[in-house]
Amino acid sequence: MQVTANGIRIEYSVAGEGPWLVLSHSLACAGAMWAPQVAALRDRFRVLAFDTRGHGGTEATAGAYTLDLLADDLEEMLTALGIGRCHYMGLSMGGMIGMTHALRHPGRFESLALCDTTSRIGPEARPIWSQRIATVEAQGMAPIVEPTLARWFTPAFHRTHPDVLAGVGAMIRATPPAGYTGCCHAIQALDLTDRLGGIDVPTLVVVGDQDVGTPVEASRAIHLAIPGAQLAVIPSASHLSNLEQPETFNHLVSTFLRRLPRS
Repeated sequence: MQVTANGIRIEYSVAGEGPWLVLSHSLACAGAMWAPQVAALRDRFRVLAFDTRGHGGTEATAGAYTLDLLADDLEEMLTALGIGRCHYMGLSMGGMIGMTHALRHPGRFESLALCDTTSRIGPEARPIWSQRIATVEAQGMAPIVEPTLARWFTPAFHRTHPDVLAGVGAMIRATPPAGYTGCCHAIQALDLTDRLGGIDVPTLVVVGDQDVGTPVEASRAIHLAIPGAQLAVIPSASHLSNLEQPETFNHLVSTFLRRLPRS
């Protein structure tokens, strides 16, 4: 399904019944990466998975994006769909969008699950993002597929789950270069840690213990900065912990949501 919001066509899917739960994916993926979570949560939630600007079936605009822009895409999509307060779960870039949105549009979220993400890109890491932008602008998405998969999953998972890697690799390869580079610009400028004390909703922070892209230390910083936040570290998982350890991931998220006070 599609809806027009903030000047672009946004692709989304809805499954289940109950309170709204909105899922936001990582860079170079799409809403389809949440399939194990949709299957696990649709019995108790109306689960909306959407494709971020420049990803999946959502329109890719030219130029550099900002996290404020991506958060406003989300806000206007929710308004266009008639969704009021909702629960939100974002992984990697999706977590960055969630934190930005919670600060920019307070009162929308009932809760936050921030997974394998970070609240700051330091000066030492920004050249990495510049190099990724340059590579994709010059050669397209193909050169970054294998290096990205190497960072996103543990070596053991590479050996035992080639089907999952093939599916994620296909999502990376299919991402429009303009969408990838636009979002890279947004991520490169991320600097939210000192503002996270302004988030006042129940928050769960989840991270794989072998995540090299957004390591455990980055999640600990978020956990310490958001009042009352909970932190869960998933063993034997790297960056896409929702796909590498789906049963553990789903249990953590389900338990967190089940224990929230009823609104």
